[in-house]
Amino acid sequence: MTASIITIGDELLIGQVVNTNGAYIADALNKVGVSVKNILTIGDIQIDIFHTFRKEFFKNDIVISTGGLGPTHDDITKKTLCKFFKTKLVQNEEVKANVERILAMRDMKWTAAAEEQTFVPAGCKIIPNKHGTAPGMLFERDSKFFIALPGVPYEMKEMMNQFVVPFLLNFNKGRTILHRTLCTTGITEAFLSELIGDIDELIPQSGTSLAFLPSPTGVRLRISATGDSYENVSKIISEVENQIRLKINNYIYGTDKDELEEVLGKLLSERNLTIAVAESCTGGLIADRLTDVPGSSKYFERGIVTYSNRSKIELLSVPENLITKHGAVSEEVAKAMAVGIRESSNADIGISTTGIAGPTGATPEKPLGLVWIGYSDSKNLIAKKFLFGDDRVRVKIRSSQAAMELVRKIILNIQI
Repeated sequence: MTASIITIGDELLIGQVVNTNGAYIADALNKVGVSVKNILTIGDIQIDIFHTFRKEFFKNDIVISTGGLGPTHDDITKKTLCKFFKTKLVQNEEVKANVERILAMRDMKWTAAAEEQTFVPAGCKIIPNKHGTAPGMLFERDSKFFIALPGVPYEMKEMMNQFVVPFLLNFNKGRTILHRTLCTTGITEAFLSELIGDIDELIPQSGTSLAFLPSPTGVRLRISATGDSYENVSKIISEVENQIRLKINNYIYGTDKDELEEVLGKLLSERNLTIAVAESCTGGLIADRLTDVPGSSKYFERGIVTYSNRSKIELLSVPENLITKHGAVSEEVAKAMAVGIRESSNADIGISTTGIAGPTGATPEKPLGLVWIGYSDSKNLIAKKFLFGDDRVRVKIRSSQAAMELVRKIILNIQI
C-alpha cells in the first residue's frame, strides 16, 4: 500500500510552526508496511486543497491529511472534503457528546464554535479525539482510504496510535518495511563511503537500500528493506548491518535513535567510572549533554566552564607560564585542563576543550575551528587536535561530540 501525507496550514508555509506531523505519520505508516510516496504542505486555500486531495487520492491507496478541522474561518478542510466526496455536513451525536465532555472538563460554555465542531461530512467514519473537539474522519472509496486528522500534534498522535495504525494493520498484513540506522561519528560521509565500498555488492537484494544521513555530530547510515514477513526482512537488515560493521565498526557508537551521551553514560555506569569536564570553547555543552541522560548523577561528577585564562589558572591550576608560552588553545593547556579537573574533582576521567569557535580570534597558526581536546585518567594523558570549520555553533557541537567519542574509544580500547 502507498500513501500520501498532506499537512495543511499557512502557519506551516511561513515557518511560524515547525511541521512535525508529516515525519511522525510517515514513521507510523512505515512500521505497518505502508510506503509513503510524498509529504506535501499546502496553505489554507480551498482550491489548492481540493486539487491536492484529488491528485494524491488518485495516485495512492491512502491519503492522510492534518489541519484545518477547527471552527474558525480558515479551517476549511471539512468543507473541502464535502466537495471532494460530494456530500454535506451533518451533525453527529457521537462528536457532540465528545465536545460537551471536553467543554465540561475545561469549565467552558457552549458556543457557536462548539456547535460548528459537531458537524462532519455525511458518510464518514468518526475517529474519536480524546484530547480535543475536532474529530478525525475516515472515508473509504474504491478500496482506498482518506483519513483527515487534526493538526494539533498531541491530538493527531493519539488518534494515529489508537485508531489509524490498528485499522491499517488489518488491510496490510504480511507487508513489512523495516529500517535500521547505524550511528557513526568522527568520520566524513566520503570516507565512510570509501570504506564501505560498492553498495550494489553490499545490498544485492531488491527492495533494500542504504542511505547516508550527515549531520554536525556524524553520519547516520540507514538500512531499509521491504518484504513479505517481519522475519525475512529482519534477516536481510541484520545481514547488511553485519557486513557494514566488518568495515567500519570502530566508528559506530549506536543504532537507531541512540545518542552518544546515552551510550557513553551507559559505559561509564557499567564500569563504575566517574567523569568531570573542564570546558572553554564548548561553554558547558558537554556537561549539558551528559546530564540530559537520566541517572547521570551516578557518573557525572562536575563540569566547569573555564572560559577565561584567569579561570583556567585559578580553578584548574593551569600554570600561567604554560598559557603565556603556548597560548590557551594548545595541546599543553588542553592536557593541563584535563589533569586539573580530574585531580580537583577526584574523578576517574577528566576531559577538556579549548579552541577558537570564531568568528574572531584566529591567527595564521591557529585558524578558526581549531580545537584541542584533552583527556586524563590514572594511566593516560593525551590531547587531540581538531579542525571543525568556521561556524561557531557547529564548532561547539562537533567539539562536544568529539570529546565524548574520545572517552568512549579509550574506555573500549579502540584506536584513536
